Amino acid sequence: MNEKYSDLILKGGQTSKVSPYHLASRIKQEVGPFLTHASISGNVEGYEGLYNFYNIGATSSPEPMGAIKKGASQETKNKYLIPWNTKEKAITGGGIFIGSSYINKGQNTIYLQKFDVNDDRGGNLFSHQYMTNVLAPYSESKSIYNGYSKSGLLTTSMNFIIPVYENMPSIPTQSPNINANDFIQDNAKVYCNAGSVNIRTGPGTSYEIITTVAKEEKMTRIQKGKQSGERWDKVILENGIVGYIYQTYVTEVPPVQIEKIDISIENTTILKGEAKKLDIKISPQEASNHKIKFSSSNPEIATVDDKGNVQAIHSGETTITVKAEENSVQNQIKINVYSKVTGISLDQKEIYIPKGDTFKINGYVEPEDANEKTIIYTAKDTEITTIDENGIILAKNEGQTVIIAASKENPDIKQECNVIVVRQMEDSEIHIDSSLTVNSLEISGIDYNKNTVSDIKELIITDLEIEIVDYQNKILEDTDLVGTGTKIRIKENGILLREYKIIVYGDINGDGKINSIDLLVLQRHILEIEHIEEIFRKAANIKKDGKKPTSVDLLLIQRHILNLQQIQQ
Repeated sequence: MNEKYSDLILKGGQTSKVSPYHLASRIKQEVGPFLTHASISGNVEGYEGLYNFYNIGATSSPEPMGAIKKGASQETKNKYLIPWNTKEKAITGGGIFIGSSYINKGQNTIYLQKFDVNDDRGGNLFSHQYMTNVLAPYSESKSIYNGYSKSGLLTTSMNFIIPVYENMPSIPTQSPNINANDFIQDNAKVYCNAGSVNIRTGPGTSYEIITTVAKEEKMTRIQKGKQSGERWDKVILENGIVGYIYQTYVTEVPPVQIEKIDISIENTTILKGEAKKLDIKISPQEASNHKIKFSSSNPEIATVDDKGNVQAIHSGETTITVKAEENSVQNQIKINVYSKVTGISLDQKEIYIPKGDTFKINGYVEPEDANEKTIIYTAKDTEITTIDENGIILAKNEGQTVIIAASKENPDIKQECNVIVVRQMEDSEIHIDSSLTVNSLEISGIDYNKNTVSDIKELIITDLEIEIVDYQNKILEDTDLVGTGTKIRIKENGILLREYKIIVYGDINGDGKINSIDLLVLQRHILEIEHIEEIFRKAANIKKDGKKPTSVDLLLIQRHILNLQQIQQ
């Protein structure tokens, strides 16, 4: 026919005014999901070319193909598009039969089509059944549910018609295939001791899942399993659902429960690296040995173990929660972790500044998470230089002095930098090739494949002296490589007038190469195992976003080494 069954079912639903989901599930119920049933083969002897997708008019019979032969009476043929000599007519005509004979007569659910207990037909009860299969309402409604679920329609509004019977037992009748001897009667209050545990229709994983329960959700165990092997308990949930749960996930609620948890600690402010123990008091006294659990809202700040020992990890604030396992009783305490200053680093150890110029020196406290990050800057000889609270140095007169950077928290922790004020050099006295990037006294943009001393000297035009030294102030020869921290010194009669620092992005150890050694240095820095100077931190910031290096920069260096993506200088 060159048409899909789904299209035929949709057309049939439109014509018969019956939900195509119901028609599809009814077909699956009657002839199976693989559409291989004899009723729709068109090959039944004596009825070749005829189809009956819903087994309409069929009754149980020991005769082979008896259902098909009894399925299409003359009366039915006249009313419902019969003969059903095409699949489309069979699907649509059968839908008309279901709609007019059952749905529109008040038997408008699968349940009522099997159990005719609706009095809408004027008292004609119990006699008008569509099917003989007792389990058909269950299996067919499950099929409909799956159809709605896979189509994403479960969130749409639905109207349910549910018959409610009088004088019914409070607990559903046990399924016949469950052995009553496997259980003993019980009435214990229990709770689920694990997260998201299934409640099933019977004692085993082969039974259907009714719902799930969360950790610590309470229920009543009405039958305790004593099966061999995996044991299952029968429980009733607080919302009335009855089902079976694997016995391992059930814990009895003790008769005396925790009513209150008090928490105290010697000091809620803890130094990074220290460990403190929480003092826990449980009320009533009889419940003091009951299980409690500890958790930290931010384990990166502080952790807590199952004995209440708090370990300070990083500066910041976290909340420690102590909760009873048997119920919802809990209490909390806030912990503040602070970190002391252990050192100060400066991005410069020695600076040459032309008279009248300014230069910003950058200071950093160690560790990075220290609470008090303020640095106090002073100059030993204010006739030569001054420095403000932001680290900006003003060169007043030629000469030499020392800048001191001290921690506000602990003035004994400090770092010094030599400052030499020289004569002002005119820009016309030196020309640096435009292929290089000059930012203040830092030079980048060097061709990674042409970074010898002689290569760099060719890019600088001046009548003054040029001296190039590495980051350890060792004078380099023309064939040596320049790397991060290399200094280009411009001198006059041996006196330094200007000093540039070179940055080669990816070269973090200053040897002029980008290799696995740089990866190791950066990794140790990120893990706070080894500190690197500011110029090398800048070289490690491959993204050039001004932020401290991260694992992303590690990856970019690795890709450069593997020739997957070259670092742009």
